[in-house]
Amino acid sequence: MPTVLIVDDEQHIRLLIEQTLEELEDDDVELLTARDGEEALDVVANQHPDLVFLDVMMPKKNGFEVCRAIRADPATAPTTVIMLTAKGQAYDREQGLAAGADQYLTKPFDPDDLLQRARVALGLS
Repeated sequence: MPTVLIVDDEQHIRLLIEQTLEELEDDDVELLTARDGEEALDVVANQHPDLVFLDVMMPKKNGFEVCRAIRADPATAPTTVIMLTAKGQAYDREQGLAAGADQYLTKPFDPDDLLQRARVALGLS
């Protein structure tokens, strides 16, 4: 069963992303959530999600640190990581891609675009 991990420290954003992606559950995709960077790394290590939507500004470990840790572990390195953040400056985008993100999106996001990107990443499109 494909899995998607949604990582954001703001509950309403996690919920909004989850609601945006809930249509994927019709394709037997499991949606997981994490509230901070450390929790995200625990979920990644234990659940091996296929796709991670990752915020940048979070407590404990930021999104750049989480992304680098995912890429550093051979078991999780193939995971697709899409950074989804309010940090939209060119410098931030460069940092995200340098940390290993596959894509870098800014908030606010287009729900249809987010769903389509998830479908493509999971091979469902």
